[in-house]
Amino acid sequence: MDKVPSLPYTEILRALQRDGWVTVRQRGSHIRLQKHTGEETMQVDRASPSSGQALHS
Repeated sequence: MDKVPSLPYTEILRALQRDGWVTVRQRGSHIRLQKHTGEETMQVDRASPSSGQALHS
């Protein structure tokens, strides 16, 4: 299995914004992104890199 490439946070954020995700709120280093797809709304939270948490939906 191939490794997933390590990308800087800013590059990931720009890619998500190009895909239609918008920042709905930010508090410190935590950013919540949201995307409306038909009748669904998806959300992704970004935790501080030092907290050891990854992106999740």
